[in-house]
Amino acid sequence: QVQLVESGGGLVQAGGSLRLSCAASGRTFSSYAMGWFPQAPGKEREFVAAIRWSGSSTYYADSVKGRFTISRDNAKNTVYLQMNSLKPEDTAVYYCAPINYYSRSPLADWGQGTQVTVSS
Repeated sequence: QVQLVESGGGLVQAGGSLRLSCAASGRTFSSYAMGWFPQAPGKEREFVAAIRWSGSSTYYADSVKGRFTISRDNAKNTVYLQMNSLKPEDTAVYYCAPINYYSRSPLADWGQGTQVTVSS
């Protein structure tokens, strides 16, 4: 079972940047595709970014394409989300998870998430 710890969130002005990290335990981290899922207040958790186990391919939701970049370092069991040109509507608790790359379905329990707040 993979355990996940997200970090790097904070308060930033619109147009600013943040870099989120997700540290995973377990020897099988490098076998999984990984994804990021923000959950805004009062809304369902949604998919925004995915990366294959090798890092060779990525996929983004239209809402973040061109602004967010997902990457990973399998030697450090960590996946990252670089968020640029942030908008107030990006405000959410951000979660990472191992996923099925094609369906984007999460394959493990959620971590505690990290809060991102974008002020206008």
